[in-house]
Amino acid sequence: MKFEDIYQFFRDPPPLYLNKELAVCYVLSVLLQGDSYGTELIQKLETEYPAYRLSDTVLYGALKFLEDEKTIAGYWKKVEGRGRPRRMYQVRPEHDAKARSLAELWQTYTAQRKS
Repeated sequence: MKFEDIYQFFRDPPPLYLNKELAVCYVLSVLLQGDSYGTELIQKLETEYPAYRLSDTVLYGALKFLEDEKTIAGYWKKVEGRGRPRRMYQVRPEHDAKARSLAELWQTYTAQRKS
């Protein structure tokens, strides 16, 4: 390590990986805008929030938690030009208020990190 490495770290910090709690809130914030699938959730995060990353393991743990809690529902959708169906997720209408509350935590968290 050199001193320049330290300065470089602060000029261009590495991305922060979401933990399960943040992933749950992030996923709900996206699903409230419309149905989505795993790969798209990861890609959206990297595009809309370039300072953050989400591992497959944490994402699918968050999705399983939300399904187990009956907050979201998963279904299979055949996609044109793709061999196998894609697993899509959506917020269950009866859990819309809870989803909005948790999604707001994500928005607040990311807003605080910017300032």
